[in-house]
Order: sequence, then structure tokens, then C-alpha cells
Amino acid sequence: MILSQTLRRAVQQNASGTATVYKGRRQTWKAFSERIARLAAGIYALLPESNARVAILSLNSDRYLEYFYAVPWAGGILNPVNIRLAPPEIAYTLNDSESSVLFVDDAFSAMLPVLRPLLKNVEHVVFMGDGPRPEGCIDYESLISESAPMEDQAEGGQQLAGLFYTGGTTGRSKGVMLSHDNLVFNALNVVPEMGYGQSTIYMHAGPMFHLADMASTFAVTLAAGTHAIVPRFDVEEVLSLIQTERVTHTLLVPTMINMLVSSGKIRNFDTSSLQRMLYGASPMPEAVLIEAMKQMPNAAFAQGYGQTEASPILTALAPEFHVSGGAKLRSAGRAALGVEVVIMDKDDRELPCGEVGEICARGENVMLGYWGMEQASAETLRNGWLHTGDLGYMDEDGFVFIVDRAKDMVISGGENIFSVEVEGAIYSHPAVQECAVVGIPHKEWGEMVHAIVVLRDGHRLDEEDLQAHCRALIASYKVPRSIEFREQALPVSGAGKILKNELRAPYWEKMERAVN
Repeated sequence: MILSQTLRRAVQQNASGTATVYKGRRQTWKAFSERIARLAAGIYALLPESNARVAILSLNSDRYLEYFYAVPWAGGILNPVNIRLAPPEIAYTLNDSESSVLFVDDAFSAMLPVLRPLLKNVEHVVFMGDGPRPEGCIDYESLISESAPMEDQAEGGQQLAGLFYTGGTTGRSKGVMLSHDNLVFNALNVVPEMGYGQSTIYMHAGPMFHLADMASTFAVTLAAGTHAIVPRFDVEEVLSLIQTERVTHTLLVPTMINMLVSSGKIRNFDTSSLQRMLYGASPMPEAVLIEAMKQMPNAAFAQGYGQTEASPILTALAPEFHVSGGAKLRSAGRAALGVEVVIMDKDDRELPCGEVGEICARGENVMLGYWGMEQASAETLRNGWLHTGDLGYMDEDGFVFIVDRAKDMVISGGENIFSVEVEGAIYSHPAVQECAVVGIPHKEWGEMVHAIVVLRDGHRLDEEDLQAHCRALIASYKVPRSIEFREQALPVSGAGKILKNELRAPYWEKMERAVN
């Protein structure tokens, strides 16, 4: 398989259909394809060698989608950079990947004076914004207009298509190597799960650098649908685009959905066109999900569970199981088509139904490995299985229930306490806007359950009341022993995941290790 086959199919079957919508710019699939062939030629002239790495540091745009297709077309390797990183962290990913070309937009061109001295391999910077071109940068549109179309240079199959760096929440950030086969196989999987077709208008509201949104990037193209794009998640901008472009499908991470439903603004916009709302990338509090389904009743909600190492989809929970109080609502669904999922113990033996262990998977979507990290690759892919690092169990119908990330589990007094379960109890309180549960040191129990909570505007709540609320829902030993109330939103990654490592760090900085 080859990434460009998804584009050629779109042109073949829907040449005059709308490919992209962004800030008043619209183009057909035929025009999009022509720009790709020219942009690829421009990129090809900049590459020092075949399989050179080409990075991008940008907000969402129609040009970001063009980058995804033009780079492999030119024989290069994609490297989308996390926009939430600081300059030294960005420099690390660019240097580690040995990227030779960097695309930047208006939002990040101001970072170049700080970033450039830190870079070892970047020879060319392409400015893809709409404002004045920074000094020393190549103009994006000139690169297209001054280049003749070229033939696709990608080989496809197991050829490396892109490096996608993980968040690096524990130790060194790892470059996940995904092939053409990996990404196209995932697209083939997502199309039926999401019901994509030519009439689909998919809104890119999550960051396009992240595999959560990218799960649909190649799938929507494969289905010859339309990509409608907002630069970044903003409640009013998202709701406005849904209304004006009659958006039919989108993906939002739980923190974004929480912001939507708690804003009180959904009722001010016409969201009746929404047919499917996919969510994933982090655990979804059940109370938030139920409220979202109430406020957007026309949208069929679906969950996708996976990770970057799986391109990313592993399991899916279809809309028919999104029933308030339903037995499967708290699950992450069943294995996606062509993906095998099992629960294993620490010795890599499959566990029977109902027993908690590590979620493991295999299939054509599983990564080639980590860039330059053979030992980490061998450990994660040992015995032919992707070891996710997530803990969960499977019921007799094949539904996977995630209980926690292994590193987020709190062990207090010898009891395993899953932070996701405690957070679910806290989120069910109507005064809570967002929360995170972490383990902090305790002399007697080893670790203690600690909650960091942000309240909704105009609400008040004290520690004792929230503990009493939790005690009615979960066992007493799981109830937070201490609660910290904050006025500011909790820190999140570029993909919208709450950064528990940052919240946990101050409590462990004087400890020799991050477990007790």
C-alpha cells in the first residue's frame, strides 16, 4: 500500500468534489492533487537524499494536509512536530530525526531566531503562512508555482512514511516509525468504523500533528470526502464551522468535549448536521459523555482507543453501545477490523476474561519500531505483540475495559487503585470542571490518592463534600485522601491530554524514585 493511493482514488471518483475548506479557501480534489505534484517537486529539489526527514511546526491548515501528501510523494519522510513543546524540546525532535527541511507557519515563525541556533541538520525553512515571509525562508506558494509536476517517488509498503514523536512524559521522547502500510491500513479500518463517504465533511479541530486526528486524515481522503479545518480548537470557532459548513463528522478529545458542553454555547448554534462524533486519546469521564450526548442529540458518538504505535486505532466502541447506563458504555469497544487484541500478564501469557493485565495487540497497523532505539523497540514489540502499557480487562463479548495507564496506577497500602475510576467519580459531581488523580508519597501507605480539581465558574465545593460524594460511588480506600483546588485549567499536551507527570512531579522531586 502507498499513501498516495488514497489521493488518486479521491481524484478518480470525486475530482470536482471539495477537498479542503479553510478560512475562505476552497479547492477540489483535482486542484489539490495538482498542487501536491508541484509541491512535491519543490520539496524534492531541497532534499539532500532520498528518505530525508521533512518536519512541520504549524497550526492546522489546508497546507498542513498538502504537506502530508507532498512529502512522501517527493520521497521524503514526515515529521509532524508537537506544537506545545518548548524550543529545546522541538530542537531535540528535529535533531534526533535528522530533519533537513522545516515547514513553519505564521504562528511559529517568530520562534525561528531562538530555534535555529539549536538545530544541527535543518538546511531549509519553508514559510507556509499568509503573512510576511521571514528572512532566510523559502516561500511556500512560490515552491508550488515555480515547480513542474513530478511523478510519485514513494515506494510504499514497509517503506518508512513518517516519524511521530510520543509525548515523552517518561524519559526520552520516542520517534515512532510508521510505514505506508501502517497508515493506509489504519485508514481502511477507520472508513467503515466512522461511516465516511463522499458526502462526509470532516472537521479537523484536534491538532493535525497528532495521530488522534490523523486517524481520519487519510481515511477521509480515501473516502473522497471533504476536510474542513480550524487552526486550533476554540469553542465558538468550532461551533461556527459546524453550522456554516454543515460538518458531518469530527474527532474531539475528552477535554475538548468537556469545554464544549460546559460552555453553554452549543444551544446558540445549529449542530444538527453532525452525524458522528469520534472521541479518544485519553479517558472520557462518563458524566461528560452523557451530557455531551444530551446537548448534541443528532450526533452518534463513537470511541476510538489506540496509540501512536498502532497508527493509532486498536479498538472501537460503536454508537449503538452509547446508551446511558448501558453495560458497554464504559468500555473502549472491541478490536478493530484486522487487529488482534488480548490481555496479558507480566509473563506475556493471555489472561482469562475479567482479569486485569496489559492490553496487547498485533496487526498491520503496528509500528516498525522506535527511531534509533532498538532496545525500547524490542521490549515494546516483544514476542510479536505491541505492549501498550495500558491496563485493562476483556469481557466475554470481547469488549475491552481500560482501568489505567500502568504508570498512573496508585498503589496504596498494597491495594491497586486506578486513577481513571477515581476521576470518574469526581467528574460526576456537577461542580467539577476537570480533575486529575495522582499518587503522592505517604510514609505509612507508600502512596496516597491525591486529586487536583478545577471547579466550574460560579460553583463552590470543599474537600469534605467532594470526598463524601466519592465515598458514595467508590470504595473508601479509593477516595482521595487530599484534594487540591485550582483556579487555572490543568496543563495539557498538544493532543489535549492532562499532563499528570507535571502535576505529580512536585510531590516526588525529593524522592529517589517516582514510586514509594
